[in-house]
Amino acid sequence: MTVATLVLLGAVALVGLVLASVGERVRPQWGGVVLVLLLAAAAVLSWRSGRATADVRQWGVALGALAAVLGGGPVASAVLRSADPTNAVAAGGPGDPEVLRGGAWVGVLERAALAGTLLAGWPDGLAVVIAVKGLGRYTELKKPAAAERFIIGTLASLLWAAACVGCVVLLRR
Repeated sequence: MTVATLVLLGAVALVGLVLASVGERVRPQWGGVVLVLLLAAAAVLSWRSGRATADVRQWGVALGALAAVLGGGPVASAVLRSADPTNAVAAGGPGDPEVLRGGAWVGVLERAALAGTLLAGWPDGLAVVIAVKGLGRYTELKKPAAAERFIIGTLASLLWAAACVGCVVLLRR
């Protein structure tokens, strides 16, 4: 079952990469659902598998981190579209493109930082990641649409990364 968990984490990373390369405006919303289902299956398998060997745990760390970084963008986009479906349909994509520009790259970095701090056993790093992100966007958050998008996107992205790391933690036990 541990090998199946690794295969599923690899599939999450690969599907996330493919969906991220398509771009937020044309990315299908069902892509986020597929990623969540794949990750849920990986979590169930890792929970049922028991303690993995050192090699499998190392692969789990690598694939879990990749899944966290690459899959979070499509999942966050799907959540943002679900939060404001009228805007998504009217504009051809989630939100105003001028609101919170560069968010995709900021999300990649935040998920990498979160996965790194949790995998290193330093959960306090989550507070640092959120603080740095909030301070970096502070001036842009005065617009209600930007603040809402920031909160929803950040929570979706961070929850995704934490869930990916959770699969790896289950392999370590």
